[in-house]
Amino acid sequence: MTTKIRASSLPELFDCPRRWECKHLLGMRLPTSGAAQLGTAVHAGTAIFDKSRIVDAGLTADDAAGAVVDAIWKPEQDVNWEDSSPKEAEPIALALHKKYCREISPRFQFVDVEASCPSLEIADLGITLTGTTDRVFAGPEGFGIADLKTGKAAVAADGTVKTAGHAAQIAVYELLAEAATGRAIDAPARIIGLQVAKTESGRRAAVGEITGAKELLIGTEEEPGLLELAAQFLKSGVFYGNPRSSLCNKKYCPAYDSCRFRR
Repeated sequence: MTTKIRASSLPELFDCPRRWECKHLLGMRLPTSGAAQLGTAVHAGTAIFDKSRIVDAGLTADDAAGAVVDAIWKPEQDVNWEDSSPKEAEPIALALHKKYCREISPRFQFVDVEASCPSLEIADLGITLTGTTDRVFAGPEGFGIADLKTGKAAVAADGTVKTAGHAAQIAVYELLAEAATGRAIDAPARIIGLQVAKTESGRRAAVGEITGAKELLIGTEEEPGLLELAAQFLKSGVFYGNPRSSLCNKKYCPAYDSCRFRR
C-alpha cells in the first residue's frame, strides 16, 4: 500500500510535517484564503485562454474572463475573505488575467494545459504522486513545464521572479507531466510570476527559470532525494511541528490551537 502525496503539498511536508499530516493524512481542513482564491481565479481564466490557443479556437482574454469572475463569486470551496472581499479581488484578478494573456502567453508554445496525473506510483518508496501541471511547453531545448504563481511577492520591482523554494514542487510536476503526456521533460522549468497589487503600476508579470529540479527530488548516490526523505517521514510516522514556520498560524494550520510543539 502506498501513500498519496499531492505535488503541491510536498514543500509543506518539509516546512512543517505536523501541519502536513493534519491536512493531508488526517483530513483536517480550513477555508481557503482570499489570496489563494484570487490565484485560483487567475488560473481558471488563463487556462481557458491557453487551451484555446492550442486548438486555435480564437478566444480572447475577455472571452475567458468569465471563468475568473465565476471563481471569485462562485467558489467551489469555503473561502475566508478576512483580509479582502470578492468585490476587491475581482478587478485585481481580471487585471492579472489580461496581463498574462497579453504579455506572457504569447511567449510560449504550449502543448498541454492542466495536464492531470491522478496516480504515479513509486512502489519502492511507498509513495503515489498525484497532481496537475499548469502548462507544458515546447521550445528549443525540448519540452518543459511552466507553473503560475500569484502573490504579493511573486515579482520583485526589478522584474525578478521569486523561484527559491519552488524546486521540490516543480520537480514533482515534471515527473507528473512526463507520466500524463508521455513526453520527456528536458527543458528548464519556468515560473510565471504574477504580482498581486491594488494598483496597475504595482502589478507585474515576469518569467523565471529553475534548472536541475529532478536531482533535488530523486537524489544522488551520495545524498538521498526529497522523495526518499518524504518516504522516511511516512514510514516512521513521526510528524513533528515547526513553530518557527511562517505559516504557523491558525489561518493556515488546522491543528494550531492544539499543537503541543508551540509550547
